[in-house]
Amino acid sequence: MIPKYFIVAQKYRVVLFLSLCLILLAVSGLSFAETFKKNYPIKVGTTVGMVADIVRVVAGDKAEVKNIIGSGIDPHVYNPTRSDVAILLKSDIIFYSGLLLEGQMSDILVKVSRKRPVYAVTELLQKDYLLHDSETNHHDPHVWMDVQGWMKAVEVVKDAMVAFDPPNKEFYDKNAQQYLNKLKQLDNYARRAIGSIPQKQRILVTAHDAFNYMSRAYDIEVLGIQGISTESEAGIKDINRIVDLLVNRKIPAVFVETSVSDKNVKALIEGAASRGHQVRIGGELFSDAMGPSGTYEGTYIGMIDHNVTLIATALGGKVSQKGMQDKLTSPHN
Repeated sequence: MIPKYFIVAQKYRVVLFLSLCLILLAVSGLSFAETFKKNYPIKVGTTVGMVADIVRVVAGDKAEVKNIIGSGIDPHVYNPTRSDVAILLKSDIIFYSGLLLEGQMSDILVKVSRKRPVYAVTELLQKDYLLHDSETNHHDPHVWMDVQGWMKAVEVVKDAMVAFDPPNKEFYDKNAQQYLNKLKQLDNYARRAIGSIPQKQRILVTAHDAFNYMSRAYDIEVLGIQGISTESEAGIKDINRIVDLLVNRKIPAVFVETSVSDKNVKALIEGAASRGHQVRIGGELFSDAMGPSGTYEGTYIGMIDHNVTLIATALGGKVSQKGMQDKLTSPHN
């Protein structure tokens, strides 16, 4: 029998190779601007909501954005359907997150990039910025949890749109800069909100390791029951180790995620209760997908505002339950 770790390693080597191919093809894709016939709106395909949100803001009415993986869906294990492939094939330009977030889609992204430019929005991030996961031997893809890191993705989208549609450079530059200014405000709010949590209780326990960039950026300890990919499994030792921490540090709340099963989180609560410590579910966080389309939480700014406000209020911080802009619609108490 082939060892499981060997199979996993081989899988990630193959996907990594495909990702490198995409980067090379994206660079060569700049020449596609010469064949663009200025038929507006530009048809843009995206893989996940966080990427789609950037494109909608930067490209404005110059583009029609169609996103594949919607609210509440886990991109780590998502397999594209025939209709998803059709969206990509009909797109003039495509943006995806990268760093193996959409691991099941790498092959199709390589194929469609032969006739249209395809960009990973994380391609500007330096190696020394990226967090490395020893279990998968790959970089953690959840960059959007650090607003400053995700601002680099805005630059990728802006530069790609300018390269594809040079006559509208000023339009894309202006939209990107206005959005970056808003993201700076969001980053400052996240820092204040998380910083208001008492130090002893400043620990975020979630279903999987999607919040490590948030941990580093905003000084909050993070524990995920599963690894950075939801394909990994949590063992009894993992559950017991985290239960020990909850009890010893009197952590008041743990969190579930919209795109991940809550069974392991419930196991933590039961384990803590058996030892005399009551832990509640602090709320539902957006990790690999944003909120419902058409809502404030269905935007990137709303997603992060929701998360940091919910975390801060549940763990004893001092913030308005309505969030940074008084726009939050979900309960935050």
